[in-house]
Amino acid sequence: MVCDKCESKLTKVSAPNPWRTSNATAGGRKINENKALSSSKERYNPMGNSLAPCRICRQKVHQMGAHYCQACSYKKAICAMCGKKILNTKNYKQSAT
Repeated sequence: MVCDKCESKLTKVSAPNPWRTSNATAGGRKINENKALSSSKERYNPMGNSLAPCRICRQKVHQMGAHYCQACSYKKAICAMCGKKILNTKNYKQSAT
């Protein structure tokens, strides 16, 4: 769960559209591009940049920039990135294990 303000901070899509138009490319792709060298910054690396633990349960968070795991943010109805209360769960019967 992410609030509206933090939705713009989400990471890029893992498989972006290769046919988007751009001035520096031919038909949406770079010509003679070595993908092994150019895409290393965009690729997910589990060993290089470590993911932070959840502030509640100390489990690894699955999203860069988030402070709470998906399970804790759902149980508490808070934003996973900033911790802001999203909705009131007083009258809800939530079952998250």
